[in-house]
Amino acid sequence: MTLLSRLLSFFPALVMAIALICVVWILMSPGFLSILALLFTLYGFPLMVYQLHQRFYPVKEGISYLLTEEYSPWWGTHQIQAIYNSFPVLETILRLVPGLFSFWLRLWGSKVGSQVYWTPSVSIIDRGLLEIGDRVIFGHLTTTSSHVIKPKRDDLMLYVKKVRIGNNVFFGAGTAVGPGATVADGAYVPFSSVLYPEQKVEVCPEL
Repeated sequence: MTLLSRLLSFFPALVMAIALICVVWILMSPGFLSILALLFTLYGFPLMVYQLHQRFYPVKEGISYLLTEEYSPWWGTHQIQAIYNSFPVLETILRLVPGLFSFWLRLWGSKVGSQVYWTPSVSIIDRGLLEIGDRVIFGHLTTTSSHVIKPKRDDLMLYVKKVRIGNNVFFGAGTAVGPGATVADGAYVPFSSVLYPEQKVEVCPEL
């Protein structure tokens, strides 16, 4: 693991420490500035660091290894996003406002169409690796992950690829979508389905 990898592994703790300081500030001196500082710490700061990281170390699709001497951009972005995976309520709040969560994902680099409905309990693991069309519905407890890690000999193999979803797609509750999965226009993905890496959903199954 490189020095940058080790430093970024402390990023979630840094965000939480700054957020705690902001909370104490609000309790001692409530006001617009202290509240704004907390919101920036929780939403603006990680996003800003992510975009800066992407400029110098963009995440690339394909196979790489995590235990080598080479820095893994995916590992860095994973640490930057860790606060939202650890505290899902931060993004659950965004999904309560129509269109806000889609806008949030676009800021992270994803392509998201219009009229996409996210249930409050959806889980997005890799926020910058999605391509989603128009009028897509994500059911309760749907999860998308654009990466998978597999032990291989004395190393960990990482596979990264965007999830691509067409227009007018419906995901039933409890669906899990893996890296490289492609869902065609008009597809219906049934309840508790698992879309494995590189799996394609071309035709709507019979109900």
